Amino acid sequence: MSDHEPKAIDLKKDKGLAIEWHDGSSSYYSIAYLRKMSPSADMRQLRKEMDKNPLTVLPSSASWNEPVVARGAELVGNYAIRIRFSDGHDTGIYSWAYLRQIDPAVKRTDSPSD
Repeated sequence: MSDHEPKAIDLKKDKGLAIEWHDGSSSYYSIAYLRKMSPSADMRQLRKEMDKNPLTVLPSSASWNEPVVARGAELVGNYAIRIRFSDGHDTGIYSWAYLRQIDPAVKRTDSPSD
């Protein structure tokens, strides 16, 4: 097993995802952050548009007034996790490498590669 794979995963559907990695480090991602950073094609495109124009209109949602929560999650092979969100989004597959790359506690000067 690689140090870059999770040792333990704990999803609190209304709060966030905590991961303990085999190398001894740990990461925490809020549900809102995971939703914003979804690796799905539509969210990658939206982030690119927002980088170019901060006034980009976000897609509307029937539950816009309610905070997004996780409805569930499933492992994808032994390399990723897929999270189903309350706003219906479920197409993003978060690989362990991608989660390491977007860890909010790690300061970076570059943005995640798309």
